[in-house]
Amino acid sequence: MRLGVLDVGSNTVHLLVVDAHPGARPLPAYSYKAELRLAQLLDDQGAIGPGGVDRLVSTVRDALQAAEDKGVEDLLPFATSAVREARNADEVLARVRAETGVELTVLSGAEEARLTFLAVRRWFGWSAGKLLVLDIGGGSLEIAYGIDEEPDAAVSLPLGAGRLTAAWLPGDPPAPEDIRALRRHVRTEIARTVGEFSRFGAPDHVVATSKTFKQLARIGGAARSAEGLYVQRELKRASLESWVPRLTGMTTAELAELPGVSAGRAGQLLAGALVAEGAMDLFGVERLEICPWALREGVILRRLDHMVSA
Repeated sequence: MRLGVLDVGSNTVHLLVVDAHPGARPLPAYSYKAELRLAQLLDDQGAIGPGGVDRLVSTVRDALQAAEDKGVEDLLPFATSAVREARNADEVLARVRAETGVELTVLSGAEEARLTFLAVRRWFGWSAGKLLVLDIGGGSLEIAYGIDEEPDAAVSLPLGAGRLTAAWLPGDPPAPEDIRALRRHVRTEIARTVGEFSRFGAPDHVVATSKTFKQLARIGGAARSAEGLYVQRELKRASLESWVPRLTGMTTAELAELPGVSAGRAGQLLAGALVAEGAMDLFGVERLEICPWALREGVILRRLDHMVSA
């Protein structure tokens, strides 16, 4: 069957259309993206403003039309941290439903972490052993650990690259004191969770997903996306630590010229790098591998699992 996943994230609204059936890997058929940066559109009271809601409704409507055009049989729409944590989330969801007919399921942070973990486990298989999975989104950082398909521990922290950039790094380039303050904040937040994971022992394999990690790996010398999904890509902490001081003095325009860094995400790269560096340092990770599957694939896989058990 042809499935569509509509992901209303903190940075983008992304429709992924796949051809899938139980027991087989989902094959991508079509992708539609629109950058809204909802995590940066919250007002002082934490609500998504009228203009942001207008853009969201319009984008969901466009995505719905694209899904129809591509023959999607079953649409799985969900929203993550930006909508989840908005003060007016119920109003936003009600308006999307009323004007588009789309009922967005709001995933909790723990659900995001678990579904991403499922996708990573299916990608690498059982031979990967105990997995530690890191995922930096626009609004949150998800961390999950386990040896099965359901992680033993899964947490979500408000350390998304878009959220932190908007709240902590107003300059272009940011002021050194703002960078230091953000670095302290990031490491304090991550350090609070380390004990919850360390009691399970060292992982056999550390994996990262998300655009942020892919960009950091790319500027560190990893293969281009054009070389395909199955090329191994990794990020070494030594490489990241050498890049972070260079990123701190670069403008958004200069960051956008780095290999693999898109203009729309360039302004968030430094905050994402600080989160990645903090996580790798505090969890004692020297290198990690980039997984091409993440939350959207996890949602698809869970749907296929339910089809089998039904």
